[in-house]
Amino acid sequence: MATSMLPGLWGRPPGAAWAASPAAGATAVPAGPPAPAAFPDWARFARIADGTFDDDAEPRDMKPVIDKLKAQNVSVIEVDTILSNWLSDAEFSTHMAQIKRFSDLAHTAGIRVIVYYPSLEVISVGGEKGKSFYKNSDGKNWVQRGLDGKPNVFYGSLVVWVDPGDESCWVSPNSPWRDHYLARIKALARTGVDAIWPDVPIYFDGALSWCDASTWAADAFRADTGLALPAKVDWNNAGFRRYVEWRHHNLNRFQLDIAAAGRSVNPDLVTFVETVTMDYKYATTVGLDGAHLRRAEGVSHVWEVDILGNYDGMRHATVSDWTCLISMYKYARAASGTKPAWAFSYGWKADDASLVMAETLAAGCNPYEVKSPFKTDSTDTAMRTRMYGFVAAHQEELFAAASGATVGVYHSSASRDFVSPVEGSGMYVNTKPPAGVKDWWSFDTPEESCTRQKWLGEFRGTVKSLVLAHIPFNTVPSPGVGADDLAGYRVLYLPNLQAVSDAEADVLRSYVAGGGTVVLTGPAPTGLDEHGGTRGEYALADVLGFRKADPVPATKRNTFGQGTCWFIKDLLGLAYLTRTDRPTADRLLEPVRTVAPPAVTLTGDPRIHLELSHLGDATIVQLVNFTAFGETPAAFTTKPTTCTVTLTVPAGRQVRAATVSTPDGSGGPAPKPVAWKTDGDTASVELTVAQYSLLNVTVN
Repeated sequence: MATSMLPGLWGRPPGAAWAASPAAGATAVPAGPPAPAAFPDWARFARIADGTFDDDAEPRDMKPVIDKLKAQNVSVIEVDTILSNWLSDAEFSTHMAQIKRFSDLAHTAGIRVIVYYPSLEVISVGGEKGKSFYKNSDGKNWVQRGLDGKPNVFYGSLVVWVDPGDESCWVSPNSPWRDHYLARIKALARTGVDAIWPDVPIYFDGALSWCDASTWAADAFRADTGLALPAKVDWNNAGFRRYVEWRHHNLNRFQLDIAAAGRSVNPDLVTFVETVTMDYKYATTVGLDGAHLRRAEGVSHVWEVDILGNYDGMRHATVSDWTCLISMYKYARAASGTKPAWAFSYGWKADDASLVMAETLAAGCNPYEVKSPFKTDSTDTAMRTRMYGFVAAHQEELFAAASGATVGVYHSSASRDFVSPVEGSGMYVNTKPPAGVKDWWSFDTPEESCTRQKWLGEFRGTVKSLVLAHIPFNTVPSPGVGADDLAGYRVLYLPNLQAVSDAEADVLRSYVAGGGTVVLTGPAPTGLDEHGGTRGEYALADVLGFRKADPVPATKRNTFGQGTCWFIKDLLGLAYLTRTDRPTADRLLEPVRTVAPPAVTLTGDPRIHLELSHLGDATIVQLVNFTAFGETPAAFTTKPTTCTVTLTVPAGRQVRAATVSTPDGSGGPAPKPVAWKTDGDTASVELTVAQYSLLNVTVN
């Protein structure tokens, strides 16, 4: 789509029209049966829940599980049974018959089935003292290994999903395990299930760091790069940095092979990979970068969006923590491309769970509602029933509407990996658990905070400034980025963008030359290549209007072609993330307010998250109220607040109808008429938002 199609609010927006055609740097899908043109509607409108049954269950035991979930407005059942465990071929075959029985019953009830199957972890029940996959089978040969050669295997309760006395063995995706697993994926596809859920294909770092250095991985790395595996962690070593980047591509190929294996049996089968890495640094340490799958058809993600406390949810979030959660969901939606983005919607109690789900929906993600830290239970079945009923009633508005954002925020995978590497994942801001709260995300380690990371902190602070200013935006992931990804954005933020490939730089350069505006922050703009190596010259020196030989200006506005580059040396996003001061936000947001002032505005508390989309003649505004959160953690409460939404009406058109819908309370999901006021070329609606409201304004 051309930028000229976006004169303002009522033009066709870019967000939901991300093209699926290959771009430079995109990973090709392996050859196989022709894939359907798009994901089926059942997957696009999915409302997901766990429906685990016992391995010895009879159909009479399975049917009540299905009926109960159907009554909760669930449309897709995730089946998580014994496939995590070390199973013989006979045991696996017997269990496939059970899966088929359950799937047939669910289909009779009108519900789809997706089966959870760990991709690289094998658990041996009782394996610490008894027989195990690692000690007594192929595990010792197929296991991932650290750079020091140690095997990635552990026992006991290191993580919540491995019971004391059990063994967890993480295998190399380059070992013969690959063929073993893909053969079982094909057997699973023959049962008639609708989708497969491979769990976290990662180089797990709970026991060891920087796997995989097995002989299988060493051979694959040398074949791909011509290099030997690095001997140790050394960010100054080009070979180590290449290893960091290679692991993303290696795991991506494995995921593509999984999807192709399933579709070789059933061309209608879709794959949703559970992806625990979001926009933060965990993708660097465990290798899984979900954005690499963005353009591959037939395979998408179930994003595991973690919360602050396993036994507290988001109940003690700060404002900055909440904007981090928004950032993760926005990244999930963007990194899934045109495909459905399923996402965990964790909660601890009904009220915090429904607010988290509101953010899931506002971002355009399909909710998988679950009580943390496990996934077999609902936080509250009445809440799930009410929220899923709302989703079912408004699925077109939530998942088929096109984004109205004309601002993009560029998420650079290479800059995440290579700009100022430090310890810590950066998942949230506040690392100190509130009094009485156990199992906090960071183990009270200040280095974990995203405020300690120069690239991530700048990215997250930019997101925070836009959220609190009620400016709609989309995340733009870097892997495989093409001109189509930027079409329609009037302003593109490039927070602390340092590591870029030549192909990326060409796309960004063409965007500016064609009339786009970029906002590039940080002291070394595009000074690194995609592998973290120092460039002799800035990749975008011509766009910036200065070179490495020149003093780095504090600020510079440079015209390039028909567009403009706003450069700011300071890390304003990081500063704003840390202290939330208005002058810093004003400096960072000046380009948007100058070039692309939002056509929908909100008067009210900054802590109301606004999302904008379009569906036919309807403009859809989603509002999520997190006004109860402050700069320090406090007891969770729901605090209804009133705001006014104002939108620009094009000449010759007028508002024909306005409705508001909400899952809050007991009034049901049906839209209710709401009054509007007109003043010249604007129309305004006043609303009181408890947790979540969906405003639909029809203009023609």
